[in-house]
Amino acid sequence: MAASPAPRAAPSASPILEMRGITKAFPGVKALDNVTLAVRAGEIHAVCGENGAGKSTLMKVLSGVYPAGSYDGHILFDGEERLFSGIPDSEALGIIIIHQELALVPLLSIAENIFLGNEAASRFGVIDWPLAMARTRDLLARVGLDEAPETLVTDLGVGKQQLVEIAKALSKRVRLLILDEPTASLNESDSAALLTLLEAFRDQGITSILISHKLNEIARVADSVTILRDGASVETLAREAMLGPDGNLNEDRIIKGMVGRDLAHRYPPREGVTIGEPLLEVTGWSVRHPLHPDRLAVQDVSLTVRRGEVVGMAGLLGAGRTEFAMSLFGGAYGQRVAGQARLRGQPADLGSVEAAIRAGLAYATEDRKGYGLVLHEDIRTNVSLANLAGVAARGVIDEDRDRAVAERYRERLRIRSSGIDQATVNLSGGNQQKVVLSKWLFADPDVLILDEPTRGIDVGAKYEIYAIINDLARQGKGVLIISSEMPELLGMCDRILVMNRGRIVGELPAAQASQEAIMRAIVTSGG
Repeated sequence: MAASPAPRAAPSASPILEMRGITKAFPGVKALDNVTLAVRAGEIHAVCGENGAGKSTLMKVLSGVYPAGSYDGHILFDGEERLFSGIPDSEALGIIIIHQELALVPLLSIAENIFLGNEAASRFGVIDWPLAMARTRDLLARVGLDEAPETLVTDLGVGKQQLVEIAKALSKRVRLLILDEPTASLNESDSAALLTLLEAFRDQGITSILISHKLNEIARVADSVTILRDGASVETLAREAMLGPDGNLNEDRIIKGMVGRDLAHRYPPREGVTIGEPLLEVTGWSVRHPLHPDRLAVQDVSLTVRRGEVVGMAGLLGAGRTEFAMSLFGGAYGQRVAGQARLRGQPADLGSVEAAIRAGLAYATEDRKGYGLVLHEDIRTNVSLANLAGVAARGVIDEDRDRAVAERYRERLRIRSSGIDQATVNLSGGNQQKVVLSKWLFADPDVLILDEPTRGIDVGAKYEIYAIINDLARQGKGVLIISSEMPELLGMCDRILVMNRGRIVGELPAAQASQEAIMRAIVTSGG
């Protein structure tokens, strides 16, 4: 853990925000139970807790997504009680929330996105485009984004899109900026740049609430942290109480508050695993970009995953890891796919998603909301979706068998919900991820590709997923993990493949792998 940064100016002693006794219930579950939160003016206040602890629900209450009257308790801002009937009410006071899933329109320009619903208009009610472009350039300079206002959002990377969201917040004269897992989809350099920007905002007097599972981020920027568990506030720690004698974050203190127990190890021990013969063999795999067939998105990739082996795939954003995985899984990405794949020593038909599943391959996508789940269907429906034959009798769904399967995986993966009939859209992000994993575990594949399997998931839930991965290895399955968190790869994998610009540029056994060695492979390959 890096040492704490240089001393910063002390925030105001008086709170800009107080939430008192906030209680919010949904059918069958109490999401918030008498939660208290006090945020001082000019501070970065972190909120952490396990998935399902109530963090996002609390912020939705604050921002008016859940309006006054739908919850019990009181919200005070600038010392006055506020009753927000919707987001416009909170934004009028400068309370702006940026959700984990960015709310940008891809085919609109940066300027159009920034002022969407808040257009820069002349006194005649007509959009003043020169004014909008000028204000956009000023806002982009303020967040350090060197892009033209006319640039389409779809042409920006995720890190730059996050900066556009922040510029949009600044256009509304933000006083309290709420960021829900803002770095979940960012690489390390983009994450560091975003945290630096938050520190600059603090120096300008802007107050921030940072929801994050990444304890190193909390250690770097937070002035205080509030811990939630099971919908209740556990404690609030000032920065001095967060740090140990060495100036580093006291992670054990925060983790115990989050999960209600000591967590002795971040990664479960690998026991009873024997690495055997090759399960998946890929040779000369190349894929062309779906919109630009002259461009190779994946170039001549060859790899092997053995029985009982956990193989990691490291690389920067845009390295081609997801493109490779999706193209392998039934040609779900790209065009003019070339190369050979073998499963259990035999040529595999991976020409469609259905064929890939039938062959024994599964792919848990990094985009759980877009591709991994049918959000408005219940847990039960999503769990059996990839293996309907497993819950059918004579081609008809057996309701009893279907429910029994869903209950089994709900208990096994500790999915926090009111029951298997709860819509997945109403689950926290981590519990949605557990439903995605349940779906593919029930399909019983020989090889499971996990793309960012713990993105946006707390340390306790991560441990549970790591234990499931180890259990799959003990069963003789092969697992390929794509992850942007290098400690995760180092803690879980037997081998790590390094990918850059669509190619495999390095392979490191666990004993030789380190963050420095991985980055060296990327840099020396032209990354």
